[in-house]
Amino acid sequence: MAKNSGRPNTSTAATLILLNKPNGFVSQFSGDDRNLSQLISVAGVYPAGRLDKDSEGLLLLTDNGTLQHRISHPQHKLTKSYWVQVEGEIDASALQQLISGVVLKDGPASALSATAITEPANLWPRDPPVRVRNSIPTSWLDISINEGRNRQIRRMTAAAGFPTLRLIRHCIGEWSLSDIASGQYQTKILSATEIRHLSGVPNTGLL
Repeated sequence: MAKNSGRPNTSTAATLILLNKPNGFVSQFSGDDRNLSQLISVAGVYPAGRLDKDSEGLLLLTDNGTLQHRISHPQHKLTKSYWVQVEGEIDASALQQLISGVVLKDGPASALSATAITEPANLWPRDPPVRVRNSIPTSWLDISINEGRNRQIRRMTAAAGFPTLRLIRHCIGEWSLSDIASGQYQTKILSATEIRHLSGVPNTGLL
């Protein structure tokens, strides 16, 4: 079990963890029966951002404060991409609505891109399974945003008339799930030179 307390350090070298968070786990090391301490055996890392308990996919953790800030702070507008299963047959007008923008309680929100896709290949089963109604079809989308408001994707698809059934984050900047299985993680070590040249995470060519 990893011991994680306090904030990550600000030394130059960095450990970066790419975790495929399963459904039902919180994005912290305590406070719930199913938390990160049950998934990660690397001590001293801290989540760079969060992923809702009922969402799955890529969560980044690091022991470097500079990297943590550049990944998680809204000012860097890091692109995050999601596979989204919604209720109903999505159409072109709804996709355009997501891109043009919908009005949420905390203000307007828009996607950088929103496309209809087939179910992602080699997708792991969700535990518990998504509850679907046999009489209502579902659709899969690939949506990218550069904000991180609370439950933003779910609220956006609902505002467009297509409630989210399953939400999987597959990319953050240049980092992706790749072939990481659900509940597993990969460890990357970024050198002092790599950290020093990070003017922003996207398109650095370092990863």
